[in-house]
Amino acid sequence: MGRESLQETLKNLPDKPGVYMMKDEAGRVIYVGKASVLKNRVRSYFQKGAVSPKTRILAGKIADIEYIVTSNDVEALILESNLIKEKSPRYNVRLKDDKHYPYLKVTDERFPRVTVVRRREKGGRTFGPYTDSAAVRTTMRFLRKLFPIRTCNLDLSGELNYRPCLLYHIGRCGAPCAGLQTEEEYNKLIEEVCLFLEGRHEKLIPALRDKMQAAAKNLEFEKAARLRDQVRALERMVEKQKVLSVNKEDLDVIGLAVEGAAVCVQVYFVRDGKLVGREHFFLDRTADEETGELLTAFVEQYYARASFIPRLVLLPVPVDEQEVVEAWLAEQRGGRVELRVPQRGEKRRMVEMAQENARLVLEEHLSRETRRAEANRIGLEQLQEVLDLPHLPERIEAYDISNFHGAEAVAAMVVLEDGVPAPDEYRRFKLRTQGPDDYAMMQEVLRRRFTRALKEQEELDALPPEEQEKAMAEMRFVKMPDLILIDGGKGQLNAARDVLRELGLEDIPTISLAERLEEVFVEGRPEPILFGRDTPALHILQRVRDEAHRFGLSYHRKLRDKRTTRSALDDIPGIGPKRKRALLRKFGSVKGVAQASLEELQTVPGISRELAERIREQLG
Repeated sequence: MGRESLQETLKNLPDKPGVYMMKDEAGRVIYVGKASVLKNRVRSYFQKGAVSPKTRILAGKIADIEYIVTSNDVEALILESNLIKEKSPRYNVRLKDDKHYPYLKVTDERFPRVTVVRRREKGGRTFGPYTDSAAVRTTMRFLRKLFPIRTCNLDLSGELNYRPCLLYHIGRCGAPCAGLQTEEEYNKLIEEVCLFLEGRHEKLIPALRDKMQAAAKNLEFEKAARLRDQVRALERMVEKQKVLSVNKEDLDVIGLAVEGAAVCVQVYFVRDGKLVGREHFFLDRTADEETGELLTAFVEQYYARASFIPRLVLLPVPVDEQEVVEAWLAEQRGGRVELRVPQRGEKRRMVEMAQENARLVLEEHLSRETRRAEANRIGLEQLQEVLDLPHLPERIEAYDISNFHGAEAVAAMVVLEDGVPAPDEYRRFKLRTQGPDDYAMMQEVLRRRFTRALKEQEELDALPPEEQEKAMAEMRFVKMPDLILIDGGKGQLNAARDVLRELGLEDIPTISLAERLEEVFVEGRPEPILFGRDTPALHILQRVRDEAHRFGLSYHRKLRDKRTTRSALDDIPGIGPKRKRALLRKFGSVKGVAQASLEELQTVPGISRELAERIREQLG
């Protein structure tokens, strides 16, 4: 779109609420925003005079604008949040790596389980997000020790006739699968689990004490002892919780610290007046956003994912369009929500404490990042010197093969840029080579990767210069590595070098890393290179090799699991994954489905008489 077309779009903007998407010359969405009046907000980016540096930079890159009209401001806020998550625009403030934050979920099935999930899902109750995966695992272990809930994946929707497992015999599960625990008893246990996950530990203790005394009275001393241990564990936890509010209220306290492009937000969770937990988050700051803009972006993105929204949220500074944000939060919560900036007293001290902790976490983070960047720089310089590379290996590609006796063979390509993993650049290949031949498999993946790269480079060279940037953004293999790392020894290295010579790419430096002694093989050198165990150069090579192994193995397992779960039901027209699961759940196995009568098959949801007859015909 030219400047004339852009001006035409600006003229025709409606005076209604909505969301706008700004795009660059390559057609990429670079900014998503919301507005109460689209016409006024979007035109403000192009006004002369007092605009921020970020706005000037953004306006200079805008080639096209799309907008979506909404019925009100709250709807615009929701749509903006969804589009930012979907498009990941460069100039929006975003929660860093938010897709990796885990949640704890209490499922909504009969005899619920507690599982770790990576996103909020429909059904059941979700708690989180949590930023520390290790802390989530610790919580799960403590939870299962404290409450004897089931950990199995058995389908308990039907008859409860399973045999109790070891966990029942050691007192870690009530064996609902065998009908040894009623639904009512189990659901009371789940209510206690939810109170625990909400941080309301004090409310659990009286009920557990009553259970303990009842068990002792009935001479169930082992059960009483387990309950006593639970009470003591909870009492120790309550002792560690700091009293922040004498009013015993539920609230979140948010603190924010900014240092250059780095932003840290600290959230304190206060339940019944006690500090029950805290989490910190980092934001991707794009330019010179004010504190209020940063805080607004965080509140909108965090509470769109949060499992619980309290009635009161304390902030260090006001958010933008506070009434709209409060209305949206109230809609999310199902009740009034107040965003307050306290000026004095107890609540002001809470915010200051959160602010101070955000600053300390940010300082530690920046110090760690500085040390890591320095170690990466030293490691890359060591690699350049020892391997006699023409320039610093800013882009390193590692390749790994995963297969099981030649079956479900896959290859992984993993990329480090400046010593840091670049997941967007990772590629994986389902290999066509038959049989367990690692050399042929390595040659296949390299031939496919670099043949594609040469083809894309030809296509790029044929385009006018002004179109090359947009085309390059859509190409998956055109970038060339400064160093190739092969997982293996001399044999794998020689196989790789043969392909590169065949394609005229023998100038790309290539090495292999043998895992047993961490030996580095280089073509033309009779002896392997042995880096010191603690050298930054070896750490970089190990990092990219291990990441390639992890990435390839996860793909191989996915394909292997898909193959092993395939059955004769997959070949029957009209039987998809959902109906297949329903049939297996009902009859236990493919053999059970084959032995079922037409009438029995039709009792399964989605199975018509015609489909039941087809199943009988195919499996008969």
